Amino acid sequence: MQEKSQQEQRSVVTVSQLNRQARVTIEQRFNQVWVSGELSNFARPRSGHWYFTLKDDKAQVRCAMFANRNRAVQMQPGDGQQVLIRGKVSLYEGRGDFQIIVEQMEPAGEGALRQAFDALKLKLAAEGLFATEHKRPLPQQPTSAVVVSSASGAALHDVLAVWRRRYPRLRVTLIPSAVQGAEAEPQILQALAQAQRLAPDVVLVTRGGGSLEDLWCFNLESVARAIYALEIPVVSAIGHEIDVTIADFVADVRAPTPSAAAEIMVPDTDDLQDTVESTFRQLRNLMQYSLRQQHLQLRNTTLQLVSPKTHIQQNWQRLDDHRRRLGAGAQQILADKRRCVSDNHSRLRAVGPGQRLKLAQQQLHALGRTLGLQWTQTLDQQQAKLANLARMLEGVSPLPTLARGYAIVSDTTGRVIENTKDVAVGDQVTAQLAKGAITASVTHIAPDASLQPINSDSDHDTNR
Repeated sequence: MQEKSQQEQRSVVTVSQLNRQARVTIEQRFNQVWVSGELSNFARPRSGHWYFTLKDDKAQVRCAMFANRNRAVQMQPGDGQQVLIRGKVSLYEGRGDFQIIVEQMEPAGEGALRQAFDALKLKLAAEGLFATEHKRPLPQQPTSAVVVSSASGAALHDVLAVWRRRYPRLRVTLIPSAVQGAEAEPQILQALAQAQRLAPDVVLVTRGGGSLEDLWCFNLESVARAIYALEIPVVSAIGHEIDVTIADFVADVRAPTPSAAAEIMVPDTDDLQDTVESTFRQLRNLMQYSLRQQHLQLRNTTLQLVSPKTHIQQNWQRLDDHRRRLGAGAQQILADKRRCVSDNHSRLRAVGPGQRLKLAQQQLHALGRTLGLQWTQTLDQQQAKLANLARMLEGVSPLPTLARGYAIVSDTTGRVIENTKDVAVGDQVTAQLAKGAITASVTHIAPDASLQPINSDSDHDTNR
């Protein structure tokens, strides 16, 4: 009886029930966790899901990251990488495996930045900097805009290309600023202050994509508060569509890309032209309808009258009055439209290529003058160099030596005679003087360096 009572008191569950209860308990206990470690056993099956093990030097845990989450990961994971993950702790009931369902993954080095990002986001949200009631609407047809961005970045070129295509009348002022690195924060703050002084209709803060570290200057509290303090609507377009910064939360409007920001900030000129034409057609139809109504009213009034001449004349006067007013109104509307078209033509001429061509011609003339000056300087230098070489050549020339009475003696073959052993008595030699040359016959040879007197009676032959 006692054994039966003990069996009745036992709470028996199946393995599936046990694993389910364990999973629910774990998920209730651990909601969201951040875990760092090394990737191992990384697998990417055809389903697109990721399965891997996260480990350190003492323990390991299984992890799963499903395709709808891993598409947003901005890295290529692989075995041996140190990563920081955020996810929910759970248990896979089929095998009873303790695991983490990963929702976010990033390199381990960005962990501190991510924590700082989340802390600042909570702080500013609590102060109301992200509140919807503080968001200012964008102007429907802005006339001026300030862009705070890098002057050499692709984001600026994308924005300007969209504005030239959609809304060329917009007056754009670029305030160049560094968008990453240590110098970015002071330059961005200075640019925002300058934008406030210029007082445009709208301000765009933009740059291209990058890592969390590259975009960090737009996650700084000082930059966020400067954007919030602006009295002008601010559009933020930082990085790619998946990039989110504190500046995006503070700005009045956040755009997924620089090109998208440019499109939402201005209307399409073609749409405006269609609106003007549609309004004109409506006004014309209204005037025609009004005229028809006046004619009908006049006809009805005429039929009701029993030939009272005075009333007819008065109605004629009223009709003429209405016609003059309608004509004047139509002329005024047409004049307004003509002025609008003329203004648009003037603006189009102002942004035409004429001014650029004039500037290019001025630059070409300036380059021509510079080239001529450089050519003159180079010619003078070459002439001076040539004169210097001539002086050097004159210094080594034998002509001055010949002018002092010396001569260059050579045999009949043209070989210069340097030694008395090279000639014999009776040989013909030629002596090159400073001016001209003489041909002589050797009559005497001195055996040493001392010259011997030559017998004046000896036979000799001299030719000039």
